[in-house]
Amino acid sequence: MSLQEPAVFYNMAFDWPALQWNVTYLAKLLAGKRILFRVGLKDLGTAPLFENECSYVEATLEEFLAWSLREPSCSSGLFSGYESHKYWAYADYKYIARLFEDNPEQFKDVRWSDFGFSGRDGRESTLWIGTSGANTPCHLDSYGCNLVLQVQGRKRWHLYPPEDSSFLYPTRIPYEESSVFSKVNVVSPDLKHFPQFKKAQVHVVTVNPGQILFVPKHWWHYVESIDPITVSINSWIELDTDHDDRVEEAITRTLICAIKSVDHSSTSDSWLNPTEIEVTSHETNLQYLNAAVSGYLEHQKTNKTEPRVLGSHNTERIFEDSHKRRKIQVNAEESFNLCESNLATIKMKKLGEIPFGHSLFKVLPQSQQTNSTGTTGNEGDFGKLHCAGTTSVTNSDSGVLVDRKDPGSRANSTQAAICTNDLLDCVLNPQVISLMARLLLERTRLV
Repeated sequence: MSLQEPAVFYNMAFDWPALQWNVTYLAKLLAGKRILFRVGLKDLGTAPLFENECSYVEATLEEFLAWSLREPSCSSGLFSGYESHKYWAYADYKYIARLFEDNPEQFKDVRWSDFGFSGRDGRESTLWIGTSGANTPCHLDSYGCNLVLQVQGRKRWHLYPPEDSSFLYPTRIPYEESSVFSKVNVVSPDLKHFPQFKKAQVHVVTVNPGQILFVPKHWWHYVESIDPITVSINSWIELDTDHDDRVEEAITRTLICAIKSVDHSSTSDSWLNPTEIEVTSHETNLQYLNAAVSGYLEHQKTNKTEPRVLGSHNTERIFEDSHKRRKIQVNAEESFNLCESNLATIKMKKLGEIPFGHSLFKVLPQSQQTNSTGTTGNEGDFGKLHCAGTTSVTNSDSGVLVDRKDPGSRANSTQAAICTNDLLDCVLNPQVISLMARLLLERTRLV
């Protein structure tokens, strides 16, 4: 937990039963169960393809396999309307607790307890299954840190530190409670409209089967599948600082729902991410905000800690809402308590004591990676993870999405009028929300 930069663990999962969870195995294990897949064109473009711009197909893993292997269309169900060489498919954010609710013994195949989180297993984990080109738009998770096990195929991660946030052009549209998106397509950036992006310091790593990637809190990441089929499992780990972020996220939700609900153009504006089924009422959002503030103050009182300057944003769950994505699973209190109890001791350790070497490697900034061999100093074969990550292999010869827009044209097509989304990008900027949260908490303490 003292790692400040992304790192790859080589030998933590060699004996995990979950390593056999390839798609063929999962298709038998989940026989007949229908899963929602996100579908997009294999096209880089210059604008990110957000989830609310994708198509969706509900299918079994057997149908997914038949489609990805380009078997006769009759065996691939609803996928038959998409040519597999032109489209990618991604079953993302699939909660293992729900997928295997009839087969709970499978939870033990995932052993996050090996990292010191007692009792944490597949129940507090999420499954990801995709084809080549499947990707997650560049974003940061507003709370917690992330552990990701690669099971099948390889995935390439583009990571950016929190201090580069302003260079990533953050936006809360489309709105999702637990994510801040970047307006930039980081693998094919439009520097005309996003000139500051060239200042961002990217860390690129290709994660192979059996390896586990650690993503620290508030690190931006764009993830793409680079093999025909990929499977990965992740778990978001709760952190002490999530109490701060909960307040900021509650403010964000209250503001965006209030402003968008009176915006006449919002009826045709798909501003909610598909994971956000409905707009919550102002009364509900104020309850959420009050609960977040009360929880923060109670945490400060219980732990006798000094009020801190708030960081970026977001939250674990205050209300259990089955409609919304929960990046912090609700059954992980044991590991959360372990995190808190050990945090003071961990903070005393110096970063130099972290045993980087044969089994644990830092994900270095791309500027520090050697172009010719990919090796980095005396870190051995870790360069193999980097050399494939310096160029993009996503197919771009399959046409352009018809409805994709020039990112700059959204605000200034024929006129320079300021729209609601322009205003929200300023109001909901992480720095603005952080300041608002600090002022609100100071005001609350004085009452």
